[in-house]
Amino acid sequence: PKYILSAVFLVIAVALLAYLESNSNQYSYAISILERSAIFAVVALAMNLLTGFTGLFSLGQAGFMAIGAYTVAILTIPVAKRPDVYYINGIADFLANAYLPLPAALILGGIFAALVGVLIGIPVLRLKSDYLAIATLGFAEIIRAIIAAPQLDRITNGSYGLKAIPAFPNIFWIFGISALCILLMVMIIKSSYGRAFKAIREDETAAEAMGINLFRHKQMSFIISCFFTGIAGGMLGVFMRSIDSKTFSLTLTYDILLIVVLGGLGSITGSVVGAFLLTALREWLRFFDNPLIIAGFSVPLFRSGFRMVIFSLILMMVVLYYRKGLFGSKEFSWDGIYNLPRSIRTKLSEKKLKKSGREGKANV
Repeated sequence: PKYILSAVFLVIAVALLAYLESNSNQYSYAISILERSAIFAVVALAMNLLTGFTGLFSLGQAGFMAIGAYTVAILTIPVAKRPDVYYINGIADFLANAYLPLPAALILGGIFAALVGVLIGIPVLRLKSDYLAIATLGFAEIIRAIIAAPQLDRITNGSYGLKAIPAFPNIFWIFGISALCILLMVMIIKSSYGRAFKAIREDETAAEAMGINLFRHKQMSFIISCFFTGIAGGMLGVFMRSIDSKTFSLTLTYDILLIVVLGGLGSITGSVVGAFLLTALREWLRFFDNPLIIAGFSVPLFRSGFRMVIFSLILMMVVLYYRKGLFGSKEFSWDGIYNLPRSIRTKLSEKKLKKSGREGKANV
């Protein structure tokens, strides 16, 4: 039954995407939300692979996304349009006619991000906890500063950014690439390497005593995370069609971290569901930014920026009631959905028993 339900869900999802694609002009806004959510799902799971499954707290995601995005943008902008993009100092000679199809450019963007991850990982992965987070955060800012440097104008176009990036042909491209990336990460997490990552997360001393090479596996987790983060950055660049160094600021990293924490550290489905929920919630709350007039009276709270106040309050409520995130370290399952009413009844009965026990003690 579980496989049948999964197959039915997949068919419904594909049919929904096909319907949206066939009516793309009417549902362009909904399509953009779904596409952005799919991209964030990939980078959130890549961060969760490092933070939730290996126990390494890194804040360098925006930097690695920038590497992937610029690699894909430089190699996919049509050769004929490059003089209009690099209109200040021109493009470097070795890049003038360099062109790759989108799938190859995405893979190369992921490889470049992974190579930078190798160089960065050698010094920083010997650090722990907050020190690792600060170091990776600093490297992300260094990458962003290098991209915007005037000395690289003929490669990255400096602070002017890159435009005229070809868009995805249709919605199936983003969802297909995202699904493939997520599937590959799931396979890694469920492999022997994934079990080694979890052992390091639980107890490094015990993991080392079991024969696990700590630095080697930490570096492997870091490189894999950088690779998929670079691919997600390339997808974001193609989705936006215009990028600059400000696109990959610290705010982007914090948004991804928020998805991971609220979805649940160590939960694959938590990262995916969290990406779709948070992206959709932010867009749905936009009506709070518009003035509201009731019977000629303008409600003072409805103004630009009030959306983020409501968004923050909702997040606080979620954190208060789901301290480990929506999924915690668990995964979605059809059995869990089937047993949900029973578990709710059990929890309610346990609360009643505890309450009656406290009242009995008070009467005594």
